[in-house]
Amino acid sequence: MRLKLTPRDTVFFDLLTESAQHLVVGANLLRDLIPAERSARKAIFQRINEAEHQADEVTHAIMRRLNQTFVTPFDRDDIYMLASGLDDCIDFMEEAADLIVLYKVGELPPRVTDQVEVLQRAAELTAAAMPRLRGMKDLAEYWVEINRLENQADKSYRKLLVQLFEDASDVIQLMKLREVVERLENAADAFERVANIVETIALKES
Repeated sequence: MRLKLTPRDTVFFDLLTESAQHLVVGANLLRDLIPAERSARKAIFQRINEAEHQADEVTHAIMRRLNQTFVTPFDRDDIYMLASGLDDCIDFMEEAADLIVLYKVGELPPRVTDQVEVLQRAAELTAAAMPRLRGMKDLAEYWVEINRLENQADKSYRKLLVQLFEDASDVIQLMKLREVVERLENAADAFERVANIVETIALKES
């Protein structure tokens, strides 16, 4: 039988859950930003930026806790990777929103909304999964669904790139839009990496 030294302190689970909740806030705000008038986007972006800063603070709190804690609920390297992975998710969403505002992008193609809706769903699933790390139960459906969503995001991304090049009459505008959709694709990839880390942790702890 494997002997586990399980600390009473549950702060890591609480912090990881809090970090994932910021992803939901960021994804929902990003969804609001896409159809918004150009004049309204800056204010929405500032709220996304605030969510990203709050997520950074949680990540820093996790890192500090790792340095202060001898016994962790699971492998400290996995905690580090999971915290960093969650932070990557909101970083890419924030970058996409920032580019939309900085580049003064006009109306975005409908498939961009499809990309963001995938991110919203991935954020919700991730936020729901983090508390379940306490018992390492009922997590398989989470990483399977995230993988499916990432495949869906890949297809949307490829179709969107084709559409951008087919419809391109302005090369500069094409370059701007391509950067935005690439950041959104990076965010989808980041959510999948988080799910893969969770799967690895669950397998180690089973």
